[in-house]
Amino acid sequence: MEDQTTNIVVATRTALDQASALAVQYGFSLLGAIILLIGGWLLAGIISRSAYRVISRIRGIDETLASFFQNVLHYSLLILVFITVLGQFGVQTASIIAALGAAGLAIGLALQGTLQNIAAGIMLLILRPFRVGEYIETANVKGYIKEIGLFATEMKTADGLYLMAPNSTLWNTPIINYSREPDRRQQLSVALADNIDINLARKTILDVLKADQRIKNTPAPKVYLDDLAVDQAVLNIEYWTVTTSWSDVRHDTVSKLKARLAESDVAIKLPTEPASQAD
Repeated sequence: MEDQTTNIVVATRTALDQASALAVQYGFSLLGAIILLIGGWLLAGIISRSAYRVISRIRGIDETLASFFQNVLHYSLLILVFITVLGQFGVQTASIIAALGAAGLAIGLALQGTLQNIAAGIMLLILRPFRVGEYIETANVKGYIKEIGLFATEMKTADGLYLMAPNSTLWNTPIINYSREPDRRQQLSVALADNIDINLARKTILDVLKADQRIKNTPAPKVYLDDLAVDQAVLNIEYWTVTTSWSDVRHDTVSKLKARLAESDVAIKLPTEPASQAD
């Protein structure tokens, strides 16, 4: 009986000693893991915020792109901290990294189209082929830029309609930006009736162009004969004006030319080139 009691006491003490040793061992591991989590969380925030400040100061980097890089860096650091904490408890982190890589590959394949839009959005924000407020035209869409996001670009058509274009469709196609350059050329044509004094018509047109202060003197306006049909001569008109007033100047010039040529007894037909930008 005494032997059994002694054995029980010895077994109990052994179990307590082992439990105490395990508690001390894992207690330090748990304490280290908590400290590592808190420190890693704070350090990830400090590093990501510092990176955001540095990136946002780079010329041409949009705030949306800077925030995206900040979030990517922040969560990447948190994942690294989490894997390090698991290593504190003896977990094989190599298998976790492999599993994360496989999961990332699967997610990438499933979201291939979305990732293409994100990549295109990053390139659009870096290279800036267009900015908010500018009018652009591609093979598929045209309109004013309202907002450039990572997934899609919000636009407003000349008719006032809302348009959202995936970034991949804007990145993989030629883009015409009507607002980027400060000056823009205008082209018109005047069809003169038969037996009309071409020199008189040309002088009258040049007088109208030079009288408008919105039309630039350099490059100088041009009026030239480029086509001679059987029953009429066609005078081509070229002038440069500020991009922001391009449409207004075009409309006013057509009206003034029609009135002035009529006053000069110049019989005309006045076809004009259709505007490629919304009026």
